[in-house]
Amino acid sequence: MAQTIPGLHHVTAISGPPQANVDFYVGTLLQRLVKKTVNFDDPGTYHLYYGNSRAEPGSILTFFPFVDAGPGRAGPGMASAVAYAVPKGGLDAWMMALAEAAVEFDGPLERFGEQLIAVTDPDGLRIELIETDRGATQSISTDGTPVDDGFHSVTLWLDNPDRTARLLTDVFGYTNAGEASKGGETRQRFLAAGQGRGSAIDLITSNAASIGRQGAGSIHHVAFRAENDDVQKGWQDTLRSHGFDVTPQIDRQYFNAIYFREPGGVLFEIATDPPGFATDEPMETLGEALKLPAQHEHLRDQIDRILPPVTIPKGDSRAQ
Repeated sequence: MAQTIPGLHHVTAISGPPQANVDFYVGTLLQRLVKKTVNFDDPGTYHLYYGNSRAEPGSILTFFPFVDAGPGRAGPGMASAVAYAVPKGGLDAWMMALAEAAVEFDGPLERFGEQLIAVTDPDGLRIELIETDRGATQSISTDGTPVDDGFHSVTLWLDNPDRTARLLTDVFGYTNAGEASKGGETRQRFLAAGQGRGSAIDLITSNAASIGRQGAGSIHHVAFRAENDDVQKGWQDTLRSHGFDVTPQIDRQYFNAIYFREPGGVLFEIATDPPGFATDEPMETLGEALKLPAQHEHLRDQIDRILPPVTIPKGDSRAQ
C-alpha cells in the first residue's frame, strides 16, 4: 500500500505580544499551553505551543510572538485560516460562551454541509470552529463547551491551485471532496485517508485584492504528520523524486522536521509524531516552565531577562 499523509501535525503562526496571545488561546478558545520554549533560531523570542489536553499531533497551533511585530496580511501563496473541530451540536455552546465574553464572531455559516463560526485572534488571524462528526471525540468542558477535538482543517489561499491539488492527491494520498463557489471565492476541499483529526485541507482562489505579508496574525507554515523517522525519510525521498527541494531532517526537540515549498508558495513541513511534548517535562505540568534546548541552556539567565513575563489564565479545565 502506498504511503499516505494521515493529516495535520501542527500549524505555526506569528503574533504580537505574548500575553494577549496566551489570554486568547487559553482563556477564550480553551486550548492548553503545552509548551513554553524559545524560537531555536532566535532564543530571545518565545515559541508557544497550544494543543488539546494530551498535546496530540493534529491539535497543535504554535506561535512566534514578537513584541514589535508589524501587522501581517493573508494573500495568495499563504495559509489564511485554521479551523478547529467541534462535535455535532457543539456550536450553540460556543456561540453562547463567545457572546458572554464579548468576543465577536461571524456565522453560523454553512460550508460543505457543515456549520461553522469564525473569530479573529488579537492579531487578526482567522480561526474557525467547524461542527463535524468526522474524527470528533465528543470531549466536553465543565461549562458544556466542546474543546478537545483538535484541528478540522487549514485553508490555503492560492493563485492557481491545480499543482497544489495534484501534490495532495497524487503524492500525499488525499481525495478531492468537493468544490463550492460563493462571493468571488472558489473553495476545493481535500481529505486525508482515514479522515481523522486535522484531515481536511481547503484550497481557495479569490478575486479579493490582497498582497500577502508575513507579520502578526499571519501563518508561517503548515506541518503534516509522519508517524516516525523512517516514514519521514520515505517522504523526503518521495518529494525529492517529484522535484521538490526538501531540507535535511532538523531536530526540533519535540519532533523532527523536514521543509519544502509547495507549488503555490506555502511553506510545508512534515513532522514526526515522536518524541512528543512530554519528552522534557511531565504531561501533568506541560507548559508551566520555560523549557530550553540543550544548545541554549547556558543562556537561561540571559534569556529569562529578555523574555517578557507570561501569566497563564486560570480556568482551563483541560490543564488538570
